[in-house]
Amino acid sequence: MKKVLGISIAVVVAGLVVFIGVRYFSVFEDGYRAGTLNYVVRKGYIWKTYEGELIQTGIKSKTPGMITSNQFDFSIDDKSVAERLELASGKEVNLHYKRYFGTLPWRGYNKYIVDSIVSIEGK
Repeated sequence: MKKVLGISIAVVVAGLVVFIGVRYFSVFEDGYRAGTLNYVVRKGYIWKTYEGELIQTGIKSKTPGMITSNQFDFSIDDKSVAERLELASGKEVNLHYKRYFGTLPWRGYNKYIVDSIVSIEGK
């Protein structure tokens, strides 16, 4: 009986480790986004994280008859990247991002994490 209980606990723990690893640390998608950088801010109560918004060209509509801008909300986990982007508000930027399944409070509020700047073009 103890052997079955030990194996069951080991299987549950291994499943939790795999679930947490995939959900919070495995990159689901990565790519590039380009557009006009709207803002980059540092916010949070306990963990101060950098958050930003990119306005992409084109329009989208989730409901018929409505027109909205195509926004890309993201977090930044590298302070040097965030500081460079803070100075680029209103400029055309091309950013590399990674998408995770879940968010972690010290990584940011969004599943999309910008990790590098490809280019910044001034206006």
